[in-house]
Amino acid sequence: MPHLWVREIKKQRIARSETIALGNDVIAALGSLCAKLDIPRPLWLEKHTREWEQFGQTSFSKDHFMESVSFDRLEIESFDPDAKKKKSRDPRNA
Repeated sequence: MPHLWVREIKKQRIARSETIALGNDVIAALGSLCAKLDIPRPLWLEKHTREWEQFGQTSFSKDHFMESVSFDRLEIESFDPDAKKKKSRDPRNA
């Protein structure tokens, strides 16, 4: 089952992070993680939808929040902890 990983980035470092099981609705999962971290919910724009569909991740700057936040950026990413690890095909990494 895929999970949603949320990271608060402050001065190019991860200040806090949290994960939750990702159901069918990424926005609902993001809302519950924001409540758990006690941060305001960011605005979800078309930019975020495109990035989520293409890459499985997106980020929110301070401008995407209606209230002030103490971090520089909020990043979200989808990952599957049960997925088989992929190996590099590059012979230099053998």
